[in-house]
Amino acid sequence: MLDVKSAAAVRDEYMADLDTVHAKIMALANAIPEGKYSWRPAPGVRSVSEVLMHVATEWYYWVPGSIGGKPPADFGPEPETAAKKEKITAKKDVLAELNKSWAYSKGQLSASDPAALTGKYKPWGASLPRSAFGMSGDLHEHLGQLISYSRSVGVKPPWSK
Repeated sequence: MLDVKSAAAVRDEYMADLDTVHAKIMALANAIPEGKYSWRPAPGVRSVSEVLMHVATEWYYWVPGSIGGKPPADFGPEPETAAKKEKITAKKDVLAELNKSWAYSKGQLSASDPAALTGKYKPWGASLPRSAFGMSGDLHEHLGQLISYSRSVGVKPPWSK
């Protein structure tokens, strides 16, 4: 069980890690040409825009849940909303959703009370380290997916030398 000081430190490191993932996902989202947003590695696999919108959904729903927060009031049931979000394909609309969802997620993270994150908490019934590692790992997986996608469509990740 974490004490408040430890919970604050874990939360802050979690936020810093997600800031890094966010910056790289946004760099890729901006670097990939709109004409490649419909590219997918194989039939039945998410396209570039679908992966980006999946990430946006995680920023709206799963990241807030990882620290006991809630999705936006107008989000609706996750499976249905996620399916609707993945239908957004125009680059400008995808970028707008990514920006909006990240701002929401970041606000939820910043507003979280470390005292409420010292044991297991709702909705996940897990501790902060477990929730943070799980969510961060998932978002890093999608970052890796997007790096592979970008290279497949001829786009070098902007931070690569």
